[in-house]
Amino acid sequence: MDPSNTANNDMALDAMLERINGLATGQIPAEAPIATMPPVAVPMPAAPQPVAQQPVVGQPGLEQPPVPVQPVAPPMAPVVDDRPMAPEGHSLQPAPAPPNHVPTEQERARADGNTFLPKEPSTMAEARVNGALIEEIVVKFLLARGEASIREISDQICLPFNMIDEVIVRLKQEQVLGYVNQAAMNDYICRLTEMGRERGQRYSDMCSYFGSVPVAFDDYVASVTAQTINNQNPSQEDLERAFSDLLIDPQLMVKLGPAVNSGKGMFLFGYPGNGKTSIAERITAAFGPYVWIPRAITMDRDIVRLFDPMNHEEVPLENDASLLASNSFDKRWVRIKRPTIVVGGELTMEHLEIQYNAQTGISEAPVQMKSNTGLLLIDDFGRQRMSVDELLNRWIVPLEKRYDFLNTSNGKKILVPFDQLVVFSTNLEPKDLVDDAFLRRIPYKIEVENPSIENFVKLFEIMCKIYKFEWRPEMIKYLIEKHYLPTDRPFRNCHPRDLLLQVVNYSKYLKIDRELTRQSLDFACENYFSIM
Repeated sequence: MDPSNTANNDMALDAMLERINGLATGQIPAEAPIATMPPVAVPMPAAPQPVAQQPVVGQPGLEQPPVPVQPVAPPMAPVVDDRPMAPEGHSLQPAPAPPNHVPTEQERARADGNTFLPKEPSTMAEARVNGALIEEIVVKFLLARGEASIREISDQICLPFNMIDEVIVRLKQEQVLGYVNQAAMNDYICRLTEMGRERGQRYSDMCSYFGSVPVAFDDYVASVTAQTINNQNPSQEDLERAFSDLLIDPQLMVKLGPAVNSGKGMFLFGYPGNGKTSIAERITAAFGPYVWIPRAITMDRDIVRLFDPMNHEEVPLENDASLLASNSFDKRWVRIKRPTIVVGGELTMEHLEIQYNAQTGISEAPVQMKSNTGLLLIDDFGRQRMSVDELLNRWIVPLEKRYDFLNTSNGKKILVPFDQLVVFSTNLEPKDLVDDAFLRRIPYKIEVENPSIENFVKLFEIMCKIYKFEWRPEMIKYLIEKHYLPTDRPFRNCHPRDLLLQVVNYSKYLKIDRELTRQSLDFACENYFSIM
């Protein structure tokens, strides 16, 4: 091992041992230094108006308007790093002001700037749907169900009762269905006739869909424009709230802020186990909490399912006057948490196109459409089943132009919005994966570095509380001196969690109390680092 590196490590360890010993003797409280860096004497620049937040993000090297600067004590200078955002970025926990209140989901919903609300249609013209499509869906539903009341049909296809009643009366006059019983007031139980069953079978052979009536494609495009992620300008407090359960280096937070604010592409790269995926998955929480999407849309006679319960989390409207009554919006739409779609090594070219099922006649939206107005994470970039060149050639134009072209089942090309924050996460070097032309379209390349010794110890403090271990700083000192410094093993953000889980399982097997001991830590390291 390099003697200079050893000397540097020893100096860093000596500084840490003072803190560890202070924690062990109780002279230093464990909670105070976990979340924040030492205070600085640099005043914050004056806060700008909400409509002009771009100058606040303060990228490294960006000149800010001159502000009065108080003298900074020499020991603090290395911590501040003389960057405009460093004084505000020192917080690694939720913003400390105000300390006694954290916004609830309901308060965030009321404060959300998203004013888009799909209004309930009262006529077919307002719903932008033709009567033939409604008849097909009603007949297919009755074919599958057997019989149902008009109100049940209305709930199934998500259109108002008065609109469905007109369609049912017309189908009854054509002897496609008949009334078999009376239900509630002005409601009847419907059942298909023999002619109706034959018609329903023909409809099902072409397309088996009988869910909510699809929304017109133009209405979907208008909804994406109204709820675009580009209108969101997350503040530093928004990011701190989104990352409140993570321990993030202040300077990394300074880099993430402008990247998230831009709403454009981002590369997160670095060694495995340092939290790239965890960071990317939480970025969406910094934006407005909810958006509206259609359950299904029509694209040139194709019925395309957009709402995906596996990837979208539905958030029904409450019966609150401030959020509007639940019967005032179009039931064909669903309110969801702003989407975060994660794809990894399973990604293929088919996932980037409309997937038409010839047996059912139903199409599935591609991942970029499902992630519109949210975030699309390409995890483990470079390890997909499709080649990197294929992915880059497919998206090199959408990443710059913010729109995409998709093919329908009959071969027609349709222009669709490409409105999401695309994050590429990889433990490979980006310049070794892609060329300059593609990197130019990903304006932010952020390295998630290994934690310092201090942050590594902080992570152990946090994880010990989570896994109900007594905090023993002398054992962390032993761990570092025995299993890290001699082999020059790098620290990773995942190591505290993974090693403690090894000790948890070790204790369960031997039926002993959870405790950090030399024996348990040696066992955990022998298992975990055996081939690393």
